[in-house]
Amino acid sequence: MRRHLPPEPWSKVALWSQRFAIFAATVAILAILLGRLGAIDPPSALASLGGAMALALIAVLLFCAACRVIWREGRRGAGAATAAFFLAALTLAYPAYLAFEAVRLPVLSDISTDIANPPHYSFSKAAVDARNGFQPPGLPARTRETQRLAYPDVEPIVVDLDTDEAFALVLKTANARGWTLVDKRPPGGRSGDGHIDFIDKTLVMGFDDDITVRFKPLPGQTRIDLRSASRYGRHDFGANAKRITAFAEELQSQLDTR
Repeated sequence: MRRHLPPEPWSKVALWSQRFAIFAATVAILAILLGRLGAIDPPSALASLGGAMALALIAVLLFCAACRVIWREGRRGAGAATAAFFLAALTLAYPAYLAFEAVRLPVLSDISTDIANPPHYSFSKAAVDARNGFQPPGLPARTRETQRLAYPDVEPIVVDLDTDEAFALVLKTANARGWTLVDKRPPGGRSGDGHIDFIDKTLVMGFDDDITVRFKPLPGQTRIDLRSASRYGRHDFGANAKRITAFAEELQSQLDTR
């Protein structure tokens, strides 16, 4: 008479690790989607993302406990525990990258190509309404000096164009980068300066960041200064500097195709 051996019991810790990992990934995805769609405000989106990180860390701890139980007692659940670990690791990947950038880079959330005299954001009604009343406060001169060492490539852009041509080129470049126009003041007046404000969204969470561009006429040239500031948090993790350098590269590409 054939006798069937009972299957090895499952590791409950492995199953709980899987459940926590799935829940963490779900919360993280919902936080990002709802934040990008504007269904919840940025602080709530960040709080939800923080909760997802905590759940993912619990899943990793449970994975470690499951590995111990499975090894010592021979229980089933190695596949579930391994899947939970990788899902939790994916959930924690972006926050881990931000943590690395936070250690590597100075605490800055407002970057300018002109450290001594950063461009000012427009106070027009259209600009203030587009920013929901937010006005980037700026940084002390001593704090801005830390930018010089961290982001040496963030420099003023000088083009061999008159101010009107440079103004049109910046609008074209900003459109190619997907920036939203907020306010503009064409070059002219006694100083000949021009000014444009834009809004751009962060890559993952879709939060609004504010950009202003200043034009100064030079003999046969135009100097273009940019300033990019985050609305939320004291640390931008290098996002504003990357935005400015990417814009400069796109503008040069536009120049090369003229």
